[in-house]
Amino acid sequence: MTTPGPLLVVGDALLDHDLTGRAERLAPDAPVPVVSGVRRTSRPGGAALAACLAALDGRPVTLVTALGDDPASDTLRRLLAGRVRLVRLPLRGELSSKTRVLAQGRPLLRLDDGDGRALHATDEAREAVNAAGAVLVADYGRGTADTLREALTWAAARVPLVWDPHPRGAPPVPGARVVTPSASEARAFAARLDGAREPAAGSELRTGAHDAAALVAAWRAAAVTVTLGGRGALLSHGGTPLMVPSPVTSEGDACGAGDRFAATAAGLLADGELTENAVRAAVHAATRYVMEGGVRSLGTGVLPDEEAPRAAGHEPDDDAVRTADRVRAAGGTVVAAGGCFDLLHAGHVALLQAARRAGDCLIVCVNSDTSVRRRKGGGRPLVPVADRIRVLRALECVDAVAVFEEDTPERLLGELRPHIWAKGGDYARTPMPEASLVASWGGQVVLFPYLDGRSTTGIARRAALSPRPAGLARTAAPGRTRR
Repeated sequence: MTTPGPLLVVGDALLDHDLTGRAERLAPDAPVPVVSGVRRTSRPGGAALAACLAALDGRPVTLVTALGDDPASDTLRRLLAGRVRLVRLPLRGELSSKTRVLAQGRPLLRLDDGDGRALHATDEAREAVNAAGAVLVADYGRGTADTLREALTWAAARVPLVWDPHPRGAPPVPGARVVTPSASEARAFAARLDGAREPAAGSELRTGAHDAAALVAAWRAAAVTVTLGGRGALLSHGGTPLMVPSPVTSEGDACGAGDRFAATAAGLLADGELTENAVRAAVHAATRYVMEGGVRSLGTGVLPDEEAPRAAGHEPDDDAVRTADRVRAAGGTVVAAGGCFDLLHAGHVALLQAARRAGDCLIVCVNSDTSVRRRKGGGRPLVPVADRIRVLRALECVDAVAVFEEDTPERLLGELRPHIWAKGGDYARTPMPEASLVASWGGQVVLFPYLDGRSTTGIARRAALSPRPAGLARTAAPGRTRR
């Protein structure tokens, strides 16, 4: 596997706190929720969160940010130790911090403290920018990017630079490879432009396309990507935009999803990926980040995907194991099912849908191409494993897919340790060597009804015997010259 390239993150670090509890009644003296059983957690925020997420992708990360001698800065330094290399700028005032109050996982209130701003650049910071092979600017409007604007302008002319803008910050430097505003931020930025016209009434996509094209020209950026929350992102180079949809509809805590998006895109550009591929992977990574709990599950926010480049250091098996661990830790039931899934048909779908209803996640274990050939013969699989994975992941009932090279999935099952190993009802009289393994950790093999008359072999045979269209019948045989 290619070693992921280093990334420089420049921006304003924050310290974030969550106060999480239960709200089951209103206060007697005012109609406000009473939050009880409160648990407090602290974590890096702002540019510091973006840097940590990039580091979790397995790449070396340097963070240039402003920190002071206040308690919040001291706490953040401890949280960053061992994760990223820190290049500190002087801070005037106290480090900004955000405190969210949540009940049953939903935010009720946010408290903001600290008004610190970066004072000035340092020689060490300028040298870090000048030496960088790729840069992510995570601007939170507190001055860090402003102090290094000249160096960042020079960097944008020679290396990939992604700029995640803030409404209170300055515009990105000219030449940025990608700028990543949200839809509301893009609307606000576009409205400030001299002579910018309000787009005609229309959909969010139409407005986003209008705003992105205007910002590409105004900012002299190579591309602007407008993020659309759970819908995906709109990538514009100034003309007709490319819509990159989210792979699934996800609901959850979206705090930090923009940082996950920007960190993934910048990292893949650092690895030499094309902008379109980096944005596609970033949409998938942000979706998975939200699905897995957002900042509360910091460290599990990468979406490998066969269609888009994967963030280095994460293979499909890792994704499946993380999914199983997350569901198990939350007290849920892990279900796994396995097979070749060559020419996915209604029988497969019925089995997978039934299996998913039996638990809280479904992980599909798929035979590799070489494993299928050993079992089925030289003419199989009909569909290569990358395409089989992509089709399976498109099913709403499938949470993760993992591939095994062996004839049977025992090794993979030992890593996943599912509570339920799902098999089709046609296995009722067939010995299953994995049954004793599943039972060894308290799991259970469960048979599910299988639709009769559906099989990959039967479909392939009928396709081979079907009459050829007249146009194909007149096609010259291989090796013969058509006149």
